[in-house]
Amino acid sequence: MGGGAPVTIQSMTNTPTHDVAATVAQIRRLAAAGCEIVRVAVPNMVAAKAVGQIKEQIALPLVVDIHFDYRLALECIEAGADKVRINPGNIGGEDRVKAVAQACARKKIPIRIGVNGGSLEKSILAKYGGVTPQALVDSAFGHIALLNRYDFDDICVSLKSSSVPITMGAYQLMHQQSNYPLHLGVTEAGTLRMGTLKSAAGIGGLLALGIGDTMRVTLTADPVEEVYAARDILKAIGIRRDGPDLIACPTCGRTKIDLIPLAQEVEDRLKTVKKPITVAVMGCPVNGPGEAAAADVGIAGGNGKGLLFRRGEVVKQVRQEDLVEELMALIEQLP
Repeated sequence: MGGGAPVTIQSMTNTPTHDVAATVAQIRRLAAAGCEIVRVAVPNMVAAKAVGQIKEQIALPLVVDIHFDYRLALECIEAGADKVRINPGNIGGEDRVKAVAQACARKKIPIRIGVNGGSLEKSILAKYGGVTPQALVDSAFGHIALLNRYDFDDICVSLKSSSVPITMGAYQLMHQQSNYPLHLGVTEAGTLRMGTLKSAAGIGGLLALGIGDTMRVTLTADPVEEVYAARDILKAIGIRRDGPDLIACPTCGRTKIDLIPLAQEVEDRLKTVKKPITVAVMGCPVNGPGEAAAADVGIAGGNGKGLLFRRGEVVKQVRQEDLVEELMALIEQLP
């Protein structure tokens, strides 16, 4: 992570971490969707003792999320966690910070400092009159200083707020003032629709500026949806092509086919396709193939006709009810 490495997609389980079978099952679902790093909450020692069993059964790097109790971090480090997410300032005295830093250094485990607008230090809130981009950055540097005191600097930083402008401002300042890898996210972004929009604006905007090394889209939804949204954001700004890009016409008065559910069905079917192709769903058999000539494959329908095309050239005419199946069969033939 960082140093020019590709931007990675993260998510977090919402199963009880002590339920090893349920947590492993969810992690495997996340991995199948395209997740590359997974985080689990460790609220108590029962959860911490489950980390080793979980780690043995998954292929993804495992991040443990620790609050307040440094002993949980030490237990997870010994169990094989790949990264610790912690705020050094809220786990107690300097001896505890030192213990975690030294344990991570011994195992060569990085620490993510997770600064959140909802839990800033009172002194910083008083200084800036509330949550501001610089307030988030000051908090991050305070936590960094604690780790640096014990010669630990293998650090990743996140500076999350539920406000898109504040979040973006904080990451831009941190990018200007340090070289630490940045974990991007808009915290408490919301439900599937609004959370995806906020994340696309905040995370996507930062990535388009060249800021950010890893990301999590936080959604009040199935964590798998976070992964799909993250993949879509990366595709939308042209950073990665690890799956299909769907283009579809917006419909108009000339549309003679029920295009909206057709496009939604194609989008759902494409979730399991890994080929970096562009797929078009068009509502006009006359102009559709030409308008979507840049697409690798596509379908168009209207007035009872269904067309299957490739790079703007019609492959064959099919029944409208067979369009999706014919499209998927053509995609299967692509190299």
